[in-house]
Amino acid sequence: MRILVAIVLALASLAAIAKEATPTELDPVAERRAMVLAAELRCLVCQNQTIAESNADLAADLRREIRVQVDAGKTDAEILDFMTARYGDFVLYRPPLKATTVLLWFGPAALFVIGFAVLFRVLRARRARAAEDRPLADDERRRAEALLAAAGEKERT
Repeated sequence: MRILVAIVLALASLAAIAKEATPTELDPVAERRAMVLAAELRCLVCQNQTIAESNADLAADLRREIRVQVDAGKTDAEILDFMTARYGDFVLYRPPLKATTVLLWFGPAALFVIGFAVLFRVLRARRARAAEDRPLADDERRRAEALLAAAGEKERT
């Protein structure tokens, strides 16, 4: 019984260090090309990963579709055009600069400039409010007059 437990534990430890099997393709050049294309397309599920990096089912389907098209002899441009026609410019990890993607390219810079302008105006208004002369309260006025009178007497002596 102890030997059986030892064997099970030894096999379990081997399974723990096993790595995920990488798919082997018949044509390594085509596989490399497919992975380069997959690195240029955004995962529509994860949105912050390429389909080459993503483990989502849709990303696996898109990688498979790329391999099918590469095997069919399509060019990189044709494959990217197919994906763009099917999913829109959002699928491209680096979308082209055109009227529909201007906000993607210049939106962050515009938000930064707007935020800086708002901060500048708020700080300027705060400084202006602090510099405004407000009338002294009665007790403040009496204290100031007393201090001025005391300072004037010191100067005379």
